Amino acid sequence: MQLLNLPCSSFSTTTTKLSVPFFGLAVVLLLSFASPTISCTEQEESSLISFIDGLLPGHNSSLSMSWVKGTDCCKWEGITCSIDGTVTDVSLASQGLQGRISPSLGNLTGLLHLNLSHNLLDGNLPMELVFSRSIVILDVSFNRLDGSLPEPQSSSDSFPLQVLNISSNLFTGKFSSQQWEVMKNIVALNASNNSFTGQIPSSICINAPSFAILDLCYNEFSGSISPGLGNCSKLREFKAGYNNFSGALPEELFSATSLEHLSLPNNNLQGVLDGSHIVKLVKLTVLDLGSTGLSGNIPDSIGQLSTLEELRLDNNNMYGELPSGLGNCTNLRYLSLRNNRFVGDLSKVNFTWLNLRIADFSINNFTGTIPESIYSCSNLIALRLAFNKFYGQLSPRMGNLKSLSFFSVSDNHFTNITNALQILKSCKNLTSLLIGTNFRGEVMPKDETIDGFENLRVLSIDSCGLVGQIPPWISKLKKLEVLDLSSNTLTGQIPFWISDLPVLFYLDISNNNLTGDIPAALMNMPMLQSGKNAAQLDPNFLELPVYWTPARQYRLLNAFPNALSLGSNNFTGMIPSEIGQLKMLDGFNVSFNRLSGEIPQQICNLTNLQLLDLSSNHLTGALPSALTDMHFLSKFNVSYNDLEGPVPTGRQFGTFLNTSYSGNPKLCGPMLRNQCDREPEHATSPKQQNKKAIIALALGVFFGGLAILFLLGRFLMSMRRTSSVHQNKGSSNGDIEATSSSSVSEHLHDMIKGSILVMVPRGKGESNSLTFKDILKATNNFDQQNIIGCGGNGLVYKAELPNGSKLAIKKLNGEMCLMEREFTAEVEALSMAQHDNLVPLWGYCIQGNSRLLIYSYMENGSLDDWLHNRENGRPLLDWPTRVKIAQGASRGLSYIHNICKPHIVHRDIKSSNILLDREFRACVADFGLARLILPYDTHVTTELIGTLGYIPPEYSQAWVATLRGDIYSFGVVLLELLTGRRPVQVLPKSKELVQWVREMRSQRKDAEVLDPALGGMGHEEQMLKVLDVACKCISHNPCMRPTIQEVVSCLDSVDAALQVQM
Repeated sequence: MQLLNLPCSSFSTTTTKLSVPFFGLAVVLLLSFASPTISCTEQEESSLISFIDGLLPGHNSSLSMSWVKGTDCCKWEGITCSIDGTVTDVSLASQGLQGRISPSLGNLTGLLHLNLSHNLLDGNLPMELVFSRSIVILDVSFNRLDGSLPEPQSSSDSFPLQVLNISSNLFTGKFSSQQWEVMKNIVALNASNNSFTGQIPSSICINAPSFAILDLCYNEFSGSISPGLGNCSKLREFKAGYNNFSGALPEELFSATSLEHLSLPNNNLQGVLDGSHIVKLVKLTVLDLGSTGLSGNIPDSIGQLSTLEELRLDNNNMYGELPSGLGNCTNLRYLSLRNNRFVGDLSKVNFTWLNLRIADFSINNFTGTIPESIYSCSNLIALRLAFNKFYGQLSPRMGNLKSLSFFSVSDNHFTNITNALQILKSCKNLTSLLIGTNFRGEVMPKDETIDGFENLRVLSIDSCGLVGQIPPWISKLKKLEVLDLSSNTLTGQIPFWISDLPVLFYLDISNNNLTGDIPAALMNMPMLQSGKNAAQLDPNFLELPVYWTPARQYRLLNAFPNALSLGSNNFTGMIPSEIGQLKMLDGFNVSFNRLSGEIPQQICNLTNLQLLDLSSNHLTGALPSALTDMHFLSKFNVSYNDLEGPVPTGRQFGTFLNTSYSGNPKLCGPMLRNQCDREPEHATSPKQQNKKAIIALALGVFFGGLAILFLLGRFLMSMRRTSSVHQNKGSSNGDIEATSSSSVSEHLHDMIKGSILVMVPRGKGESNSLTFKDILKATNNFDQQNIIGCGGNGLVYKAELPNGSKLAIKKLNGEMCLMEREFTAEVEALSMAQHDNLVPLWGYCIQGNSRLLIYSYMENGSLDDWLHNRENGRPLLDWPTRVKIAQGASRGLSYIHNICKPHIVHRDIKSSNILLDREFRACVADFGLARLILPYDTHVTTELIGTLGYIPPEYSQAWVATLRGDIYSFGVVLLELLTGRRPVQVLPKSKELVQWVREMRSQRKDAEVLDPALGGMGHEEQMLKVLDVACKCISHNPCMRPTIQEVVSCLDSVDAALQVQM
């Protein structure tokens, strides 16, 4: 299965620097590119035709037009011949080819270069290509090839292959010693981004003296790193990050003295960085050992690596002071020591002669002031010092850093904010300035002389306790996109000029003492009004993580939502009706203020809104019914106001917790257990009241008499019918019967004509004698106290039958119901889908315009409840149970995708649609609410498909529900199981779980993605494997996602390993 395309996972076979053997190869290839004077042979033509015939039709139209049998194949697209007409080069990258690679290409005896990369080819890699007698460069990267690498027929042979790129495929299995015994000419191997396992063979370099480049990133290799790599005397690049290697770095590895690039991030290495070993790698330019578990100090001998350009030791357990020898690494341009336990004063290191461009010292325990020597690094573009114990004032020399673009000193003990800003304005290229949680209790500078900052895009001065007002000098920052002044003690009103900042899309001034009305001018912010304005944003921006604290998980600038956060102030007045102009707004928070009046209807125009928090104000009136049109709304809170009337129902409003409406006693609705069965009372005069009372009494007597006569007549008729039924032994159990013990309400329900109830036979001996009357009794006439679920498709009621069994009755929304004939045909077809991991459909009922579906009751509720709603005392789901749930859900999905006829696209896979029985067996629910499709067809709709956070990206271009779309949604469910997080958490956390996981993985922080509640239980290895599966499922490219059967196989293998461990 295909992982995401990550930077470590590929190299170019045409641009990589390679040594002596490639000089001769270059000459050969150059000669081969000469124009041929003789056409290719009949055998070569036949081999090429066999190759294209083995591909799936319809995916190679351009080749079909060019590759015409009987014509000169040297003139075919992608074919290059030598001067004598021999085919030497087949280059068909990015042609959209699908199908299997034919071994016939191995018959091209003069072929030197074969490039089939970036296609959709599957199946095994033919042995005839890997062990060809002619191929020198073989590139099949970025396909869907699977299986293990072929084995040679004889270990005594030798083959000319020098470059093998099989990266970004689905290969599995181990590397065998026999494979490398015959690859005696291999120079470069890229096997990254696959699922290879086992260890690196110790003989990998013994038979290949010219081996120079080895890339094994993003696989499942384990065990110790092979000491045999020390025999690779010409090895220049060794990349093996994101695997499961363990143990200490072998001493033999440092015998590979030609190493220039050593990258092993995100493994489970142990031990320390031995100074006596590292100095042997005198040619080293890149050393990346981030997130490996290293401890100890940085050895002073690191300074002897004069060619070192990148040093990444972030996210480890290293400690102590930095060695002074670090100052001797004069070519060092990238230094990341983030998130360790380093201490001491940085001034002990002389940075003067370093070529630093990016320096990250954040999240350590450094003390003292910023070292003066670092101001000599004139090429520095990013300096991160956040979350340390630095103190004092910024030095005037800070202004010498003319190239500085990103500066973060948040959460330290700096003082004199006015001085800091006066100095930093000299950094003309500054785009991000984060200085929050410093300058405690100082005055917000309002000096007009604070100008400059003309390129600033992010300004964060939060959590400082600053007093004063929002300063006017900010109005000059015309490129400002993000402004965070939250958690200070600012007073006064929101200045009118805020709306004049042309590209501002994120404003957080919450937790201050601001007063006055929310100005209507604030609703004129251009970036929040139209998506067309997004083109104004400069994409060529230094994308470094912005915030690190748990409360601020925006990693990159483009992860910020379009948001106005004005909560926890003293704003008064009404919410401006102009709010409806901000079409691009994602989050609007005005909680904990003193706002009054009604919620403006115009707020319903914000169809992109994901968060709306109006809680703890003095708002009155009704909730606008059009709020249900806000399809992406995922967090909604209007608690503690004075609102009244019905709560909107349907769509996302079925998912909000009751606490979203707390403190509004006049609100009513099913989820509040406060029925909206009476019109609100209005004040009237005594005269009007008397008049109404007389009319009501007269109408009551009249209609009451009619009702008594009606009931009496119907009762006599029913008694006659009952007698007839008892005399007729052939009567159906499905008939609606009346008994003397029935309540009047129940009796009236039973006598409604036209009810149709059909129970589905599910096996021998199972009773299907349920009647509609039974359903009414079991749900207490669909009483709201029996509601156990509420979603966009309708309400779900718990039904308890007299024999103690339970059912779940789904009452579908009227707006989505089909006509009777269509509904019957569709549900009866769905009833044929029977599997242990699908919620059983027992029957259906058509009652007037109502449509009911009758399901088995699942004792343990939904996965969503167990992961995200544990307030009622549910215990934590352990990892083995989560694996069991993932397995079961994947098997249920596999059944509806592959086995049942017709195949079904679910369209709304999410954790609340995965239900759990008493034994925590997972069952997929609501699959019957997607329209059926014939095999390999798609269902096209103009309605919103799915639930926010689970919707595949391709659905935004075409509303087409596909099997691959279900895979994406299931990948999100896997991420929920792994992280314990909801798929969407808008403010103040990142927009979507998918986006957050991708960013964490790009920063090599896979382990930090995992649910901390499961930490220390010994399951991290299996969890990281499932994380790999999940990330394959959420690939941007639907074609690169695995099938559900491939997902099932992967989860089964994880479970098998887990059983062995247990």
